[in-house]
Amino acid sequence: MIIKGCSNKDNVEKMNNNISFDNLLGNVTHVHVVTNTYAKGAVNQLLTVRNWMIGYYIVEYEQHGLNRAEYGTNLLEELSKRLAIKGIDRPLLNLCRIFYLKYPQICATVSHKLEGIGEIKGLPEVTRTSAIDTNGEKEEICATASHKFETPPEMLISRLSFSHIREIMPIDDPFERFFYEFECIKGTWSVRELRRQISTNLYVRAGISNKPEELLEQLVNNDYSSTMTIKEPMTLEFLGLDAKEAVSETDLEQALIDHLQEFMLELGYGFCFEARHKRLLIDDEYYFPDLVFYNRILHCSVIVELKNEEFSHENLGQLNAYVGYYKENEMHPGDNPPVGILLCTRKGKKMVEYALSGMDNNVFVSTYQLKLPDKKQLENFLIKEMNELGFGE
Repeated sequence: MIIKGCSNKDNVEKMNNNISFDNLLGNVTHVHVVTNTYAKGAVNQLLTVRNWMIGYYIVEYEQHGLNRAEYGTNLLEELSKRLAIKGIDRPLLNLCRIFYLKYPQICATVSHKLEGIGEIKGLPEVTRTSAIDTNGEKEEICATASHKFETPPEMLISRLSFSHIREIMPIDDPFERFFYEFECIKGTWSVRELRRQISTNLYVRAGISNKPEELLEQLVNNDYSSTMTIKEPMTLEFLGLDAKEAVSETDLEQALIDHLQEFMLELGYGFCFEARHKRLLIDDEYYFPDLVFYNRILHCSVIVELKNEEFSHENLGQLNAYVGYYKENEMHPGDNPPVGILLCTRKGKKMVEYALSGMDNNVFVSTYQLKLPDKKQLENFLIKEMNELGFGE
């Protein structure tokens, strides 16, 4: 297969300096048609290749397009409308752009995967080994990590689907991304399982576990009106969870109870502990909020729900029900309306915004961090695992 620009640096530079919106439109359309034609037997791999190349074309246009200022921030919206290809919408185009920026080293593998398919225009000539963040700045793997902590591009494309990759891409730390790539490939996780492990902070739990191999082994065996300011995110470094060999959600909750003084200081001034798993009777069924406080400054009850997973509207709805119960049954003369706090590992700003729409303003969503994982410990553990599996050889 001949790939224009990949073997001729002058051609690449010429294209980069003269690219227009029509070129961008034509390139994205062309790569979609070409890869779609040859997709039999390699759908997932070619889908990943297609998305990486679309991301490359978009970034090159943003940097070198002659009329890029004409489209500006509406570029992806305009591009998706003009393409009119089912499944390629503005959110996907943005994912493709981020994919290229975070995984530029895939270039050589893309060229290999497309061999024999046909002529692909303007593929970059140089294979880079450092990722680039969404602002165009070079990303370091991490301060202490070696070059080993980068999933080989061939393995990334052949062993992970783009659905897997899109779950990992939002993670900012390249070393943490590698951790999930490696564990996902090693454990042959489904997309659903990968999402669950990310949302329940497997990386953090492994980093603060004395024996991360036991934690990962368990995954296999288990089959898988007043104004209140909540610090964002809450850094729960005082929990001392590093004494545990494998950290679970129950451990997190117990650690909070064991360190109530530090937890209340983290929340802010005026919190007094009232109960843990206080029993509430609603519609002849018992419910148990994780933690209940009373704030003597705001004169209100504070119900806290701790979820070792990403934000969901189901969890928020449950918390809002507890707040409603307290408002109707537990308020005393002089009390202000109760407040609900949902602590979760990850949250999306828009999802929280929509979920809170129409709800009482006294419900807050905050994320928490346990502590920074011990990267050196994880590095040593991953090196051992990689050597045993022949990963990257």
